[in-house]
Amino acid sequence: MEMFVVHGRTRLSGRIGVEGAKNAALPIMAACVAIRGEVVLDNVPRLVDIDTMSRLLKSLGTTVASSGDGTLTIDASPAHGTLAKYDLVRRMRAGVCVLGPLLSRFGTACVSLPGGCNIGHRPIDLHLKGLAALGADIRLERGYVIAEADHLRGTDIDLCGPFGSTVTGTCNVMTAAATASGHTVIRSAAREPEVTDLADFLNRAGADIRGAGTETIEVRGVESLHATSHSIIPDRIEAATLAVAAAITRGDVTIESAPVSHMTSVLDWLKSAGVDVAASASQLRVSANDALSPVDVVAEPYPGIPTDVQAQLMALLSTVPGRSCVTDRIFTDRFMHASELIRMGAQIQRESSSAVISGVPRLSAASVMASDLRASAALVLAALAAEGTSQIRRIYHLDRGYQQLDVKLNALGASIVRRDDSPAASDQTSPAIAAPHFVSEHVKRYF
Repeated sequence: MEMFVVHGRTRLSGRIGVEGAKNAALPIMAACVAIRGEVVLDNVPRLVDIDTMSRLLKSLGTTVASSGDGTLTIDASPAHGTLAKYDLVRRMRAGVCVLGPLLSRFGTACVSLPGGCNIGHRPIDLHLKGLAALGADIRLERGYVIAEADHLRGTDIDLCGPFGSTVTGTCNVMTAAATASGHTVIRSAAREPEVTDLADFLNRAGADIRGAGTETIEVRGVESLHATSHSIIPDRIEAATLAVAAAITRGDVTIESAPVSHMTSVLDWLKSAGVDVAASASQLRVSANDALSPVDVVAEPYPGIPTDVQAQLMALLSTVPGRSCVTDRIFTDRFMHASELIRMGAQIQRESSSAVISGVPRLSAASVMASDLRASAALVLAALAAEGTSQIRRIYHLDRGYQQLDVKLNALGASIVRRDDSPAASDQTSPAIAAPHFVSEHVKRYF
């Protein structure tokens, strides 16, 4: 495994670009299983999760070729497998997105229950409810979903769950409905841009899908889908992470190829906190100084603040004097990063389903451990603002969803070194960590 060694108190400045959206690319790659023909996808980020999805598709008999420049060529014409094995699906939650396409293409699917980040309970009952409504017979056996259908038929489906809509569930049902006979209405559909991107892709392949981006999606089934090409939308989560990086270091960063229209809630929040944001159609300039104000955060379904940005905003608020409150209405227990931020001097206290933050003048370096993908990003941002040198372990989480984030941040003036995290290497390379400024004299001898 590898870790980051981050030298803090660096002010970021310069220009940087945004890659394609992981959360759009993965369900689109999965949907290729339903297409007999060659699909060319551009602007695909080079990530561990993309590699895992490629391996999953190959295990089903699909050919996947990468040009190395963000272009994937996928041909499911020779696909024959219907078993998505645990060893691959457990690595990322998006692996379950092959369930709908397999059912559409072969009338049967055997897909492992998904894995991914440890951010709370994420059942797939709404996926199964929607596919069952389309006519699939579904059962669970030994950790696998087994779905069978002689013929999928259009119907009226409500995908509302206790915490709102389901993004991957909407993707699964929409893809299956694309070739079902008749008319399907998906109510309480996820409105996220990644769902809209999948609908646009399927329509390019011959589907008839309307209403994506709203709470009601209508699908008129077609006989089959055909070869096509598509460019993945830019990643709004990466763009938001870079914007927060500029703010937390009190820097000045221009973010190019940013999906500004998909980031309204985050940009409005940053402005309310005192961050200067100048936006055009596809470019953001984000700058900040120490005159920031505490602002409450509520993560909720699109068009609200994404749960995938909650941890990064918590890191920023830890450096803003005053009291702020962070609530996540999607994953109510997604606060494992709080304990690691506390190790860096943040003052955070859990209160029911929220976290209350009392901003401190300065964070301090520490050795911390990432619990999930976005927590990794939050710890990197906190380390950039902290006094001293921090070590961030388990960065394999970060590599699942960010393409060379360390390289990008270093191009803006950060000092991040990627190192081997084996015990022997750690003994040789661990930097001395200075005592935090707030530690009393009688315990400083331990640092």
